[in-house]
Amino acid sequence: MDDKSEERGGGLEPVNSTDRRVRADAQRNSKALLEAAMAVFAASGVDAPVREIADKAGVGVGTLYRHFPQRSDLIVAVFRNEVDACANAASAIAAEYEPGEALARWMQRYVDFIAAKRGLAAAFSSGDPAYESLPLYFLEKLRPALQSLLDAATEAGDVRSDVDARELLFAIARLCSPDRYGGGPDQARRMVGLLVDGLRYGAPSVGSDI
Repeated sequence: MDDKSEERGGGLEPVNSTDRRVRADAQRNSKALLEAAMAVFAASGVDAPVREIADKAGVGVGTLYRHFPQRSDLIVAVFRNEVDACANAASAIAAEYEPGEALARWMQRYVDFIAAKRGLAAAFSSGDPAYESLPLYFLEKLRPALQSLLDAATEAGDVRSDVDARELLFAIARLCSPDRYGGGPDQARRMVGLLVDGLRYGAPSVGSDI
């Protein structure tokens, strides 16, 4: 080690080791803040005090603002994080279950995503240009995830072949919308279960000539 390296590292460790620790701490804080914000937004809406989010994440308010200077930055990050998690779940579920079952399970996972997203609804309907890119992000991530599951289930003969992934995403979202009778997540899951049965209706069995 030369003198310059020792000076930078204090003679104890390379400076990049400290940098890695700083980055790891920042990543942990960011992850904790996103998880805390999602929980707080779902319970109290997007106007909840930032201190409540910071306290739940176990960090200071200053740390929250360093990661997300504006409230809209946090809301956008939370939404993208939830979309990414839902999209990534498709491949994980597909690796564990048969195609038809994988499709059904992911559709229920998507119900959970829709339920969680309700806490962000006020922000998305505000007209703030900070959120204009989110609908496209939603489709670019979730449509291919669902399409891959549909393709596999269709090839296996588990579901009918005339299903459009984009239409199915919006159909599930509508089934999950609160109605005047106060239907909650449990009702939405039952309705989506019926929708899955509808996808199976008319599906050709594997090896059939249909």
